[in-house]
Amino acid sequence: MFIDGAKINVRAGSGGKGCQSLHRDKYQRQGIPDGGDGGKGADIIIRADRNLLTLLDFQHHRHFFGAHGGHGSSNHKKGKGSEDVIIRVPLGTTIKDFATGSILRDLDVDGDQVIVARGGKGGVGNWHRKEATPGEAGDEKIIVLDLKLLADVGVVGFPNAGKSTLISVISNAHPKIAAYPFTTTGPILGVAQGSHRKFVVADIPGLIPGASVGRGLGDQFLKHIERTKVLIHLVDMAGFEGRDPVEDYKNINLELKNYSKVVYKKPQVICANKMDLAAAAENLKRFKKLIKKTVYPISALNKQGLEELVDAIAKKI
Repeated sequence: MFIDGAKINVRAGSGGKGCQSLHRDKYQRQGIPDGGDGGKGADIIIRADRNLLTLLDFQHHRHFFGAHGGHGSSNHKKGKGSEDVIIRVPLGTTIKDFATGSILRDLDVDGDQVIVARGGKGGVGNWHRKEATPGEAGDEKIIVLDLKLLADVGVVGFPNAGKSTLISVISNAHPKIAAYPFTTTGPILGVAQGSHRKFVVADIPGLIPGASVGRGLGDQFLKHIERTKVLIHLVDMAGFEGRDPVEDYKNINLELKNYSKVVYKKPQVICANKMDLAAAAENLKRFKKLIKKTVYPISALNKQGLEELVDAIAKKI
């Protein structure tokens, strides 16, 4: 299951208490202060890990607590500091503070990390010639995790345009393929090989009018193409269910524009799919006449025209 959002509670460890102690021997009847300092509480750290692909683990594990620092003791012994708690998330995860809405870090490099809750400092022992103090409390926050896929290319189009079939034949991805809309219910990543380079391609569920404002969960899917360099705009040239390929093309671009002008302005490779069907050839002539842009006709099902398409995508990147 692909999960791209989660809310977690984090609480860092509190510092250990400083020790109030007096050393006495036969020469020091009044005693010499020798209480040690308390240890530091554990930090809560979120770290990017390229081996993770989803936030599924956080559906059931939502609370992360750091251990408290050890207490100081006599003879100037300092309390032990607690080991930090490391929370691992996929690359492309944005870390937000729920209370303020501020972005703490965008983790898009393997091993990059951010401290989201700092452990409390340990208390001061009385060896400093002052009264011993308790340790500071650790930070406690609610953190929002928002995953946006890291891919070179995103595939957009209407449901049943053939996106899953396309990504299955140009990459190593194996999405579910069926002859009904919304077969794909979550983003899928695959690695494609062009003549000169490899690239990562993301298939997102089909878009429908109103997707930019959340219809059909479109706004949740569109965020996964924000980081891409190029879009494959897949058009069903056969006109599935009586749809007009020209109107489909315009409607998808309208949703992209309404969602984000940055996404709308990304370079597009227009791909005319299902050219193996009877109505496709006539529709393609009309499409080229009205749109007046380079179009790559293919049949993903029959694996026709794919080499030229993949090379064109690689050049765009």
